[in-house]
Amino acid sequence: MELQVFMTVVCGALIAVGIAGVVVPVLPGSVLIIVSLLVWALTVTSTEGWVVFAIGTTLAGAGLASGLILTGRTLRQRSIPGRSVTIGVLAGIAGMFVIPVVGLFVGFALGLFASEYVRQREARAALTSSLHALRATGLGILAELALACLAGTTWVIGVWVYFATA
Repeated sequence: MELQVFMTVVCGALIAVGIAGVVVPVLPGSVLIIVSLLVWALTVTSTEGWVVFAIGTTLAGAGLASGLILTGRTLRQRSIPGRSVTIGVLAGIAGMFVIPVVGLFVGFALGLFASEYVRQREARAALTSSLHALRATGLGILAELALACLAGTTWVIGVWVYFATA
């Protein structure tokens, strides 16, 4: 029972980190949540564990997919190349080290704008396409975050049920 309690605490911490990883895209948020749910299910080896794993994995996987689909569809509709978003992400990672707390977001926006400016050679068009890409990315993150939180909530309910009936 001590191992189960210890692994429950560890998996809870990893799920919390995974939820944070959805917002701070340096961490693989939804993937970390799915792995944590699997580890917990393997540790408790009960019906509750496997039900939580199935429901939580479905939710986290749907969040990951919806984030990618929402963002990708909007970028394709606006003819914004993935290269611009990649440059934005790299600039965001660099920005984390330059400007604490908000550097990731500032760096992403500036990197995205710079890439679009180089591509389009016009500031207004680059700003417009950058804003569309930022909006699409934000909507994708919100969708993934909502479903990651639901996966975490499923785990919390499962933990409560497991330990209440054990």
